[in-house]
Amino acid sequence: MFPVLYPLPFMKKLLIAAAILSTLLSGAALAQQTTAEGPWMVRARAVHLDSANGDSTGLGLSMNSKWMPEADVSYFFSPNMALELVLTVPQKQTLTSSVLGADVGTFKHLPPTLLAQYHFPMNGFKPYVGAGLNYTRFSSANLLPGVSMDKDSWGGALQVGVDIALTKGVYLNLDLKKVMIRTDVKLAGAKIGEFKADPLLLGVGLGWRF
Repeated sequence: MFPVLYPLPFMKKLLIAAAILSTLLSGAALAQQTTAEGPWMVRARAVHLDSANGDSTGLGLSMNSKWMPEADVSYFFSPNMALELVLTVPQKQTLTSSVLGADVGTFKHLPPTLLAQYHFPMNGFKPYVGAGLNYTRFSSANLLPGVSMDKDSWGGALQVGVDIALTKGVYLNLDLKKVMIRTDVKLAGAKIGEFKADPLLLGVGLGWRF
């Protein structure tokens, strides 16, 4: 058999195409290597708490909305799946009665939340959704004489948010959570109704992946 001889212009085009393909493949491998991130992420946010103020006591109870600090630690089991623990410091709130036209008193609450998340990696724009469980501890209640509230609350939590890459390993974070926080209200030890804070938490902050 005789070797097949290709025209010189065709050979030049073939070599150029091979060089371009080699460059693209090596560039993709380098990008994959340099964008590889560790499994841990921490975020710090400023969060606005907006209480739903559901009340069945007949007193027209409401809790003040406020800004508060929030931090979380996340662990990524895969590029898509993560577990997030949300933390803050005890928050002081004022409880007001529209029927009495006065403050009922103050209390503190500490609401850690654990969420399972699904992330959608999109070239530096990474939206996510989450669902989980909230535990809230009520303390330092200073209410009207005879008025008390349960000290523990368990409830579900839903979340949607996005991490936007700023530099390598640093992200702008926007986060929205709906958390079920409820407590029985008692007068002289007898339950008179339930107060549902069920806050909407809108947060903005920074995240660090490592």
